[in-house]
Amino acid sequence: MSMNKINAVVLDWAGTTVDFGSFAPTQIFVEAFKQTFDIDISLAEARIPMGLGKWQHIEALGKLAAVDERWRRRLGRSMSRQDIDALYQAFMPLQQAKVADFADPIDGVPQVIAGLREQGVKIGSCSGYPRAVMEVLAPAAAARGYAPDYWVATDDLAAGGRPGPWMALQNMIALGVDAVAHCVKVDDALPGIAEGLNAGMWSVGLAVSGNEFGASLREYRRMAAAEVERRRAAAADKLYAAGAHYVIDTLVQLPGVIADINRRLAAGERP
Repeated sequence: MSMNKINAVVLDWAGTTVDFGSFAPTQIFVEAFKQTFDIDISLAEARIPMGLGKWQHIEALGKLAAVDERWRRRLGRSMSRQDIDALYQAFMPLQQAKVADFADPIDGVPQVIAGLREQGVKIGSCSGYPRAVMEVLAPAAAARGYAPDYWVATDDLAAGGRPGPWMALQNMIALGVDAVAHCVKVDDALPGIAEGLNAGMWSVGLAVSGNEFGASLREYRRMAAAEVERRRAAAADKLYAAGAHYVIDTLVQLPGVIADINRRLAAGERP
């Protein structure tokens, strides 16, 4: 491996490589809250903790002031650990049943992956999804044209998931990457940006295809230019504020970022 080039990328799944707009997990949270406790949460609320492991995501949702108020109004108390467990148990079969419906690669992703592999870049991945969901999603995505060299789920490691560095670092171990500075972490959600930073990697945020933009591909294509720019700018601001070194619209622009990082590495820069 070159000592001055990117050797690997670690990619998120929903909103990054598959599922434009990151709808599979968010819609299931809405359904799980309604089905289990007859409590309504909005899609916008469901998006706020995106990127965390799903148990931690539910815990974070319960701590949102508006959700906590609804919870206390209905149940007379705040969300308990037992409530989180119940919601997680409802979430899992719903997510397993529906995640394959959201396994289409985002436009251009298979071509970008092929191009990176031609450059000798290894393709790692990690997710806020637990292994039981990833075991459904990964083969469904592979059948549709996207298969990374390696993936790790949020419940695979004893140390935990995002925003900790452990899933990203496990990719380095599995792929045999020679230095954290030679790896790029790409994510559409804030905990995933933090994950890359905590792992010592270059962190790249996605401003349009993912959670912060929050629109389906159909909605995006029909959206007025001014609304696209407003959402893009708001998403980019959040991702930069989280520490992203670069923010791009979709993974299609990643090769240009890698070329720039390679230039910076050759000049002696590090993340």
